[in-house]
Amino acid sequence: MLKELSIRNFAIIDDLTVSFSEGLTVLTGETGAGKSIIIDAVHILAGGRGSTEFIRHGEKKAELGGHFEISSESHPIYLKLEEHGIDVEEGSIILRRDLNESGKSICRVNGKLVPLSVLREIGGSLIDIHGQHENQELMDEKFHIQLLDQFAHHDLKSIKASYDDAYDSYRQLKREVSELSIDEQRAAQRIDLYQFQIQELEQAALRVDEEEALSEERTRLMNFHKIFERANLAYEAISGEGNGLDYIGNAMNALEDIMRLDSMFKESSEVVTSSFYALQDAAYQVKSALDDLEYDAERLNEVEQRLALYQNMKRKYGTTVEEILAYYEKIEEELGQLLNRDEAVQKNEQLLAQMEENLNDLAKQLTDVRKQNALKLSEAIMNELRMLHMEKAQFIVNFEQLDHFDANGKDYVAFYISTNVGEPPKSLPKVASGGELSRMMLALKTIFSSSNGITSIIFDEVDTGVSGRVAQAIAEKIAAISINSQVLCISHLPQVAAMADYQYYIKKQVEHDRTFTTITEMEQHERIEEISRMMSGAEITDLTLQHASELLQLANERKTAMK
Repeated sequence: MLKELSIRNFAIIDDLTVSFSEGLTVLTGETGAGKSIIIDAVHILAGGRGSTEFIRHGEKKAELGGHFEISSESHPIYLKLEEHGIDVEEGSIILRRDLNESGKSICRVNGKLVPLSVLREIGGSLIDIHGQHENQELMDEKFHIQLLDQFAHHDLKSIKASYDDAYDSYRQLKREVSELSIDEQRAAQRIDLYQFQIQELEQAALRVDEEEALSEERTRLMNFHKIFERANLAYEAISGEGNGLDYIGNAMNALEDIMRLDSMFKESSEVVTSSFYALQDAAYQVKSALDDLEYDAERLNEVEQRLALYQNMKRKYGTTVEEILAYYEKIEEELGQLLNRDEAVQKNEQLLAQMEENLNDLAKQLTDVRKQNALKLSEAIMNELRMLHMEKAQFIVNFEQLDHFDANGKDYVAFYISTNVGEPPKSLPKVASGGELSRMMLALKTIFSSSNGITSIIFDEVDTGVSGRVAQAIAEKIAAISINSQVLCISHLPQVAAMADYQYYIKKQVEHDRTFTTITEMEQHERIEEISRMMSGAEITDLTLQHASELLQLANERKTAMK
């Protein structure tokens, strides 16, 4: 659950820190006080789209932070954190996001810098935000199959994993078949091109280490005279008459004579003797190299041409010799496939047919399991809708068979509903009103809240436009959801506020020509006054205070009955 939220320099919020607890927390206050701004901050903290417009005027950045605690050791968030190398201590997860005036944002999870995509993935596993205009999941039929699969997760899991593996292999083979089944003219062009390139590369006979060796040889040939001159000078300095070796030889003989008389000179004698023979060997090597040195202008021309060939091949086939040789192997394989494409196509098409048969079996299993669970989901949703005073509603999961495979099998699933007696069920997005969608959403949240792993659910004025017994039913449903998941709710309904375990008051005030938003947890007597205001408007009377007190008492009784 979300334990603590900190917001700094965000919109009209200067510096705000608030702690939350389990159960249902309701945020109330006048319109425009900043309630939805707090939800916007949570949304951005969890990886939502940010903007420099959220940065408080006159500041360089906005800072958002959230401290979450996960009590279940089996929560799926741990696998995601481990996958990204993020450490967790005692189930504590801290999200942080800074929005800078440059437009960039810095994201951290438990102190580790992460890309926005990772923050979004982790935040999405912790927080589920639903607003009055955010019924995309229900308004988009393409998402309905995911909701059904979420409901049927335990029954579908193994079959869906088998289907996913088979579908990936099928798509890969289908691409290969498509690439082989190109028209004759294109095939002939590619064959000619590959044969030319293969012949050119074979004639080039490139070797991995040859270019470096050729470069060294070219340097040696181009600097022949300088090398000969300096090598000859070195040889004469070492072995020429009256030069290095003569002097060192005299020193060696002298030290050998002294060493027989005084052992103190033994180490010096050994060093000089070793140096004498080392220089003698070096002189022989230099002399041998001098004898082998020969300027060959024709060889220099051959080396230049060979190096030019390497550069030409790099321009055509790769930046390194290794890349060129890899390209050669690739086109050689593709040429073989093209020359034998008819046989390969026939073989792959047979294999493709076998794969399709297997996919059909797996897709049928998916359909059967989905239809079984669709009946259970329909029954569960209609039970929830009845409690939300949609007694006449009919809800069904409609199946259509696709003529092709996709990532979900061959099913197209859409939620259908009828809210009026005598009207047949039709596509949910086409017939449901805003209030009905809100109740549908609450029904789904109730069904999924105990199993989807989300630790915090946030409702942003989802109760707008309802009143009376429907408002009371929605309030009780939100409270029921909070039994399994922490719920934060912005509401203008006194019925929802009364069901809260904790109520916070959001207030906007002006100080020194700047607007500030504050948040305060309300005591019992303050809650009575606030709920009274929500019931009657600006004027609070003894009667509205009495009604608010009774509403709180009834809410406590209903909450006790739920638990």
